[in-house]
Amino acid sequence: MKLFDVYSLFDVTPVKAKDVYVYDDAGNKYLDLYGGHAVISVGHSHPHYVENIKSQLDKISFYSNSVKNPLQSVLAEKINEHADLKDYQLFLCSSGAESIENALKLASFHTNKKRVIAFKNSFHGRTSAAVAVTDNHKISSPLNKQQNVTFLKLNDYENLEIELKKGDVCAVIFETIQGVGGLDMPKGDFICYMDRLCKQYGTCLIADEVQSGFSRSGKFFAYQFNNIEPDIITMAKGMGNGFPVGGILINSKIKPSVGLLGTTYGGNHLACIASISVLDILKNQNLQKNASSLESYFKNSIDSMNICKVKGKGLMLGLEFDFEVSELRKKLVYEKRIFTGSSSNKNLIRILPPLTISKKHLNIFFDALKDIL
Repeated sequence: MKLFDVYSLFDVTPVKAKDVYVYDDAGNKYLDLYGGHAVISVGHSHPHYVENIKSQLDKISFYSNSVKNPLQSVLAEKINEHADLKDYQLFLCSSGAESIENALKLASFHTNKKRVIAFKNSFHGRTSAAVAVTDNHKISSPLNKQQNVTFLKLNDYENLEIELKKGDVCAVIFETIQGVGGLDMPKGDFICYMDRLCKQYGTCLIADEVQSGFSRSGKFFAYQFNNIEPDIITMAKGMGNGFPVGGILINSKIKPSVGLLGTTYGGNHLACIASISVLDILKNQNLQKNASSLESYFKNSIDSMNICKVKGKGLMLGLEFDFEVSELRKKLVYEKRIFTGSSSNKNLIRILPPLTISKKHLNIFFDALKDIL
């Protein structure tokens, strides 16, 4: 049986990984500045992470949400310790797209409305409603396009209020730092404006933190650079460090009822242990501070090279050149053994390394860029 051929693949076959390095089947060692789409948050094969998952496998790996699982409450408390969101409720699922689907569904239930406002160059996922609020018509099928979505430009104050005044919008969904779209960020005062207008017009504000959350931006959630209170926060990727974990945090004003949301795999024992382990490591190794301090080092180093523009925050960064970067990325992989990421902006390289990375690793990348360019 053949695989369904939908991925553009580098000719690299990883067989093991440790911290910020990946090793292929030929014994080559690669510096991982991409983390598999920002998934690897606390480093590949971290001993604490591996030990906890192995230990949990000897106890119970899975049971459905028809029985109690105290690990879910432990995870909720640990998220609160990091994010200070005690007035929120946790619903667990298994992926970023699933977190977006549940967030949009819940916003529609809560407001009894169905239109969504999203933003140009956004990416929120590939499933039904998630892809409908993603600004890429190439991956949205006729079925997806039945959704009622209005796309606005970032920082479009005037049209945001015009649309919300119509009274039919269940949710405004935004990324504090756009990921696939190319690391653009709404202005801080526009984020506060969205928050204020959503409260005024009875609309849920959804902060998509699937890629930027769990300390990658230098805050636990990137929206926390601004004084706002989203109704729903979505999360995944770095939440599990490679184990499929997702979730939404729900403001206490939105009330649950039995059967309102549901999932088979979400919040299973292994998923909870994976995420609990990530939170332990983030705290014990002070990785949020590392992300913040390395942002300054990265930007200063690139600025001194005078070769491109740097976008983003923390360790969610982009390098924007005045040429298309596909050949540069190939040279980085095949000649310099460095993984980087692409975006819908063909001139931009994404840098999304494990948060355990250090200056010496970034210097390897800087030297490689200088050599190639």
